[in-house]
Amino acid sequence: MCRTAFRFRPAFPMSHAFALELLAPARNLESGIAAIEHGADAVYIGGPSFGARASAGNSMADIAALAAHAHRYSARVLLALNTILRDDELDGARQVVIQAYEAGVDALIVQDMGLLELDLPPIQLHASTQCDIRTPAKARFLQDVGFSQIVLARELDLRQIRAIADATDRERCALEFFIHGALCVSYSGQCTISHAFTGRSANRGECAQMCRLPWSLKDADGTPVADRRHLLSLKDNDQTANLEALIDAGVRSFKIEGRLKDLAYVKNVTAHYRQQLDRILETRPEFARSSGGRSTFSFTPRPEKTFNRGSTDYFVNGRHGDIESFESPKFVGAPVGRVLGVSGRFVTVEAAEPLANGDGLAWYGATGELQGARVNRVDGGRIQLVDLPQGLVTGATLYRNVDHVFEKLLAGKSAERRVQVRLRLDDTADGLALTITDEAGVSATATLACDKAAPRDPLRAEATLRDSLAKLGGTMFVTAAAEVVLDTAQPWFVPVGQLNALRRAAVEALAAARAAAWQRPPRAVPVDPPARYPDTSLNYLGNVFNARARDFYRKHGVELIADAFEANHEDGLVSLMITKHCLRYSFNLCPKQVKGIRPDPMTLWQERGDGERVVREPLTLRFDCKKCEMHVVGRRVGKGTRPQLGD
Repeated sequence: MCRTAFRFRPAFPMSHAFALELLAPARNLESGIAAIEHGADAVYIGGPSFGARASAGNSMADIAALAAHAHRYSARVLLALNTILRDDELDGARQVVIQAYEAGVDALIVQDMGLLELDLPPIQLHASTQCDIRTPAKARFLQDVGFSQIVLARELDLRQIRAIADATDRERCALEFFIHGALCVSYSGQCTISHAFTGRSANRGECAQMCRLPWSLKDADGTPVADRRHLLSLKDNDQTANLEALIDAGVRSFKIEGRLKDLAYVKNVTAHYRQQLDRILETRPEFARSSGGRSTFSFTPRPEKTFNRGSTDYFVNGRHGDIESFESPKFVGAPVGRVLGVSGRFVTVEAAEPLANGDGLAWYGATGELQGARVNRVDGGRIQLVDLPQGLVTGATLYRNVDHVFEKLLAGKSAERRVQVRLRLDDTADGLALTITDEAGVSATATLACDKAAPRDPLRAEATLRDSLAKLGGTMFVTAAAEVVLDTAQPWFVPVGQLNALRRAAVEALAAARAAAWQRPPRAVPVDPPARYPDTSLNYLGNVFNARARDFYRKHGVELIADAFEANHEDGLVSLMITKHCLRYSFNLCPKQVKGIRPDPMTLWQERGDGERVVREPLTLRFDCKKCEMHVVGRRVGKGTRPQLGD
């Protein structure tokens, strides 16, 4: 009979200042578990409602299961509850928070300040990127009203990030920054174009992604500049080369975008950044991971192999060209060859890389639209496609956007995360005691009452003890025989079956000890007296949509508070989108680049393929050169006259 006991200290009691967190997206339970297994220190996931990705909701039962799995590795689960709320939704949102707290969620990601006025459980609060955090004053305010982590605007450069870090207390509030994935062209939380033309609000989790549609551009004289191109579509974010610079600037949580992305993307991209951060940590002993365990992979991570629109580091190193994805908002893939001939579904290819059955190929047709098909069979330089290729001609460049061989590597088990432990075997009055201690100092002991016999071959007996006790396969722990300390009078002969029972009991006790050691991060206490908001007025872009949010801002010194755009009170011309992406700059028409050019307004049209205008009134582009910003100006389309966008 084995008996167990354990002792522990709180797992990973590390301050914000020195813990580095890799934060991965979870579309669902399967995706969240995969993110943890592939090295995430935390995952963020949507609940049953009120998340900024309305189509990525999850049950509380699944969220509880994810939290239980994550906490095995001292990893966190963050719930995205980051939409703006109507008055009649506040109580429902509060119930979601209560359920999330009971499910083991560690923090909420929120946008609506009305939530801070509700009686919530003591759960930690994180400020969503929808809060539009671009200035030291805004960041300091959010810290002082009780946020423990704030997601910075994607548009910031290293100097601006450093200024925000200097203005905030790194022990109280961690800075989070997106390092990979899709880029919103607008400042997050400052885009109302979807609601204006479709009634689907990005602030309410229903963005229609009008920025990914084709648009036509004309200058102030009506001269065409670009025709039916994806002018508001950006390449995807990739900060691989800037991770250490971001750490030095003050970022502590490194966020991967993608709560709508598939499982292969989550596995591949999470593993990639886990390896990148671990390499940095090897040379920066002043920092450490914010969770436990180490992941090993059965594949080599390659972010370019899963969905992306090309890569850019955006504005982290200042403004530069080539941030746009004008040709297509889809995953084009890497060039793999040139077409030598087309005959029905058979294509002769001069391939730069080997192709495989099941690959996905893409090409640009005669009209410039991206086309594609799956490969049915490869026979040397001749491939057979599943469908007839549309618009594929001799001389066209082929791109591969589905690498079947790589996808197959990710389809099954592709990672294993294990926690390093040390084992010590001691004598007791009536048998043996096995103590297991993990990398965080959590310990558990199991005892076994047994007869101990002197071995005939001490060296062999010692090897048997070490090997038997170190067999942790099938558990979340790993060790080597060299890390098994035999603190016994001699290497006793004990039947292997009894040693296995002792080891299993100790492992179960350690798992229970680690669960007991996990401490949910505390809710921050707001400063008293209440911090003053940086401004005394808020316009429709303040996103105030309920009375509690209005109460919050009044308490913090805001005197004039307009309703959110979603209240449908703005009927005139307003900025529907504010962005650092500048079409004048993209087309070499920037007054700072070309002498004599004035920043006159331009117009955007959304047209059908036959040239019929879908948006009856053009959108006006106004350029604030002092701030290097572009405003997309238009008016809300009245209910009942809303156009259908797209072809």
